[in-house]
Amino acid sequence: MQSPSPNARGALRIFLCGDVMTGRGIDQVLPHPGDPELREDYVRSAADYVRLAETVSGPIARPVEFGEIWGAARDLWRRMAPDVRIMNLETAVTTSRSFAPKGINYRMNPANAPCLRAAAPDVLTLANNHVLDFGAEGLDNTLRTLWSVGIQSAGAGHDLRSARAPAVIAGKAGRLLVYALAAGDSGVPAGWSAADDRPGVALTSLSDAAARAVCEQIKSERKPGDVAIVTIHWGSNWGYAVPSAHRRFAHALIDSGQVALVHGHSSHHPRAIEVHKGRLILYGCGDFLNDYEGIAGYEAFRSDLVAMYFADLDPGSGELRSLLLAPLRIHRFRLNEASLPAAAWMATTLSRESLPMGVEVAAAETPRLLQARWRGGRPIPG
Repeated sequence: MQSPSPNARGALRIFLCGDVMTGRGIDQVLPHPGDPELREDYVRSAADYVRLAETVSGPIARPVEFGEIWGAARDLWRRMAPDVRIMNLETAVTTSRSFAPKGINYRMNPANAPCLRAAAPDVLTLANNHVLDFGAEGLDNTLRTLWSVGIQSAGAGHDLRSARAPAVIAGKAGRLLVYALAAGDSGVPAGWSAADDRPGVALTSLSDAAARAVCEQIKSERKPGDVAIVTIHWGSNWGYAVPSAHRRFAHALIDSGQVALVHGHSSHHPRAIEVHKGRLILYGCGDFLNDYEGIAGYEAFRSDLVAMYFADLDPGSGELRSLLLAPLRIHRFRLNEASLPAAAWMATTLSRESLPMGVEVAAAETPRLLQARWRGGRPIPG
């Protein structure tokens, strides 16, 4: 197995993670907690999620400073110095009370939006099954709030054209184009699909025809030197199996020659990694931040452990040079350094799931980082 250099010189380093869920309980501990009302079957106040976390983890001093929720991630961002940061925001940023009738609704007070700015994302993707939890008003509030704090978004908009439009970031050789999609199997209601005269998300099927349509759009919008990424919200919350439809769709995007990286999310824990024709596919990045502490039932998946993904791409071709992961642990609504046994557990688990696709995950030379190694790649100079 080839071992890419952890310091690929001249690479375009992209930070990726799973779902960022700063609503509900986390919103309640920030400086401007919003209306805590919920309409869930068993919990009627977002403050109950704070109490659940405190029951198992101890008191959470409030208010929590905006940047504090990112904890150990802040030091890793400084050390790893990614050129681009891409995160999936799975909550509405709104004070709207227009609850979508779907059982679980996430919202964060717009006054707490500085917590997002503190993570310095270049793009927050919004194509997911919670961004319209408070209807079109909530989506409009979210888009306007992100714009007001200087954060680009992709995957949702006031009409179909804006929902499908990529976020555009200046790169090292050309532009980085970030296209965000959501698949129905992640729980996105069909009625949330954006249309010419309706706000919503960039909803896609996982058919061959849908993959061709995405690739044709990218081909029409790419310029020489541009690198395109497709980030997609798909699949179930729990379990490690990668549906064949996901793999076919991801391969079709890569095979087109238009897409350099496929970034999947929706699962509450990390799933398999693949390198297909030299391009990275992340089938599920797991949650990155949530308010699930104290919720029992899925301990075997270790959803308290999260991963930061640092992918080094060739800035011209988009080919993967190296992939490093940093394991962290959510504790008291904050990202903390994971223990060495926890990091080893993540490496073993990801290797078990990824080895059938030709990828192994093991400890890197740099302490507390994991490194992906894959078969079939060309050697990369150090």
